[in-house]
Amino acid sequence: MNYLLLILAVFSLPLSAYAQDRNFPDDYHDITTDPQVGEPIKKVVDDEQEGAQTNFGTQQVHDDQIFYQVIGDRLEQRFQQGDNALLYDMQGWVGNDYNKLWIKAEGEYNTSTDEHEETSFETLYSRNAVSFWDIQAGIRHDFLSGADDRDFAAFGIQGLAPYWFEVEATSYISDEGDVSGILEAEYDLLLSQKLILQPRFETEVAVQDVEDYNIGSGITGFETGLRLRYEFSRKFAPYIGVSWEQNLGETKDMLEADGEQTNNTALVTGLKFWF
Repeated sequence: MNYLLLILAVFSLPLSAYAQDRNFPDDYHDITTDPQVGEPIKKVVDDEQEGAQTNFGTQQVHDDQIFYQVIGDRLEQRFQQGDNALLYDMQGWVGNDYNKLWIKAEGEYNTSTDEHEETSFETLYSRNAVSFWDIQAGIRHDFLSGADDRDFAAFGIQGLAPYWFEVEATSYISDEGDVSGILEAEYDLLLSQKLILQPRFETEVAVQDVEDYNIGSGITGFETGLRLRYEFSRKFAPYIGVSWEQNLGETKDMLEADGEQTNNTALVTGLKFWF
């Protein structure tokens, strides 16, 4: 469980040092405006003007402040074939509208054997390129059970595709020169204002064989699933669901030759949150 404590520390400690209380400047709500028809809107305040503004023409807009967010996208117990596991998929960012520092962590803890299986950490610089889309670049480190750790350079995009699909597409180059990529997509289907069904799909592709890690070239596999959550608030939403994983191609053959399982179905219960 030391890895879980490390993850919580990574997301909770540094972010608060870069942001003000509750993400807002002290005077964020200190506005007394008297809008006049036909008055132009300026996004800066005249230097000689002090205090709250009285007209939209000189109203300060807080659009270049430092904000932050911590997102628990998936924190779930998985009841599956073989050993059960705790999966965590968390992200956090700090920055302004155009430039952000992202920290991402994803991994599994085997709750049946009380052993940590794997964790992936990413630290990325993110730059807003167009509306709803960021370009990201940085590094990734994988902690692996029973194998040497791996390091990668990461390059990708993250954003909101047409029809409200949340998409992450990232390519990786390992310290050994191996090239791979991961594509993730999610969609929120509102059954009501609080009850939401979320389909999710993830797939990974490798350019070269990496036999030491049972990775074959081509599409290595995919994971898909459905999660039904109830949002007591946007920040707190427990869910239940099902997930199906399947390895493919040369990766499947390598895993089977090594006596490993190549498909898995899991019932999941968990929590989605942010603050």
